[in-house]
Amino acid sequence: MKIVKYIKSEYKYILLLSIGFAAAYFLPVGHTKFNNAVIESFALVKWYAREHVILCLIPAFYIAGAIGAFVSSKSVMKYLGANANKFLAYSVASVSGAILTVCSCTVLPIFGGIWKMGAGLGPAIAFLYSGPAINVLAIILTARVLGIELGLARTIGAILFGVVIGLIMHLIYRKEEQIKAEAQMQIDEPEVNRPLWQVAIYFAVMIAILIFANWGESPDTESFWYLVWKYKWRITAVSGLIFCYILIKWIKLKPLPVIILGAVTSIIALLFPNNPSVAFLVGSLGLGCILISSDGEAREWGETSYNFAKQIFPLLFIGVLVTGFLFGRPGSEGIIPERIVQNLVGGDSLFSNFFSSIFGAFMYFATLTEVPILQGLIGSGMGKGPALALLLAGPALSLPNMIVLQKLMGGGKTFLYVTLVVIFATMTGFIYGKIF
Repeated sequence: MKIVKYIKSEYKYILLLSIGFAAAYFLPVGHTKFNNAVIESFALVKWYAREHVILCLIPAFYIAGAIGAFVSSKSVMKYLGANANKFLAYSVASVSGAILTVCSCTVLPIFGGIWKMGAGLGPAIAFLYSGPAINVLAIILTARVLGIELGLARTIGAILFGVVIGLIMHLIYRKEEQIKAEAQMQIDEPEVNRPLWQVAIYFAVMIAILIFANWGESPDTESFWYLVWKYKWRITAVSGLIFCYILIKWIKLKPLPVIILGAVTSIIALLFPNNPSVAFLVGSLGLGCILISSDGEAREWGETSYNFAKQIFPLLFIGVLVTGFLFGRPGSEGIIPERIVQNLVGGDSLFSNFFSSIFGAFMYFATLTEVPILQGLIGSGMGKGPALALLLAGPALSLPNMIVLQKLMGGGKTFLYVTLVVIFATMTGFIYGKIF
């Protein structure tokens, strides 16, 4: 009886230990498929670290931190809060992604910033979904490579999805939102430290740095978008100089450290012209050191940015590692064979649309990479409906995205959000495939 009682009290630990031992004992080390999947998982992490952390995530963390430090909660509540005008709130949230070149992971720090500052669940979700789904470059590339019909369907679907999914989640959690709205009505208007136009320019410059540092090459060498790509680092450098001026004049940082950091970053950029990430990293880390060693709202900005990074970074890398193991990188297989995916998304059946939505929801797509991947899948027999379903579910979701969302807003809200995205993507793809 004692042993039974003891096992009952320790069954969770014993079960986990048994599963862990069994997994280790039967680990298929040496099997080609397993070895390749392990390599792909670390290869995807390496690629993600090189291509997205320095140029995408670090600027996003600074923007998120700046929202917490320089944008009053009252201002966020006015436009996106539970008491805000619904038409204005959902309109702003659902189209704001048009100016951001962000992926499902880069949008998370910014979402976390506005959520923490009191944005209503509905508008926050609308921003979370539409942010990675409707940036201008992605829409243009989709229309140009995959056809104007698919590009237009993606645009309309992404905007509508953001609004509808946000509204559904608001209605489901309306009691919680009502409590939040009542609490927000008690908050007094904070003291304004600087005019709105300065705050707007300040954020516009940071967003410009994020956008142009990650501007992708256009396949059309005669287009305006290719010209922007050709000069993107010069535009980024000019934006950086304006940013330094703002740091000194408006944020009131000490001029000497900012000037020294700007000079050092410029010299490194000249020394490593083919690897601008080095200068970008030095400038980003240097800014963090200056902010943490400052006082007042500048220090708050640095600490808030760091707290977002500390909370999100580990979860993202775990998610990317698992995604790489399961699905591999574009053009390379993980543990799940690519031919199986191609076979399951063929035609325009309800199942093929559903599988395409599920595959897109868990797979990680860097910004704009979903288009060439889809081009290859369509060439292998993928139907138009599943292609749209993947476009509507893929860029907005990923396994790393889900892991972080669970931490930010809880498992229940995350599960509902993912479920709604998959359902709407499946049904939209199925209807689109039948019509076209």
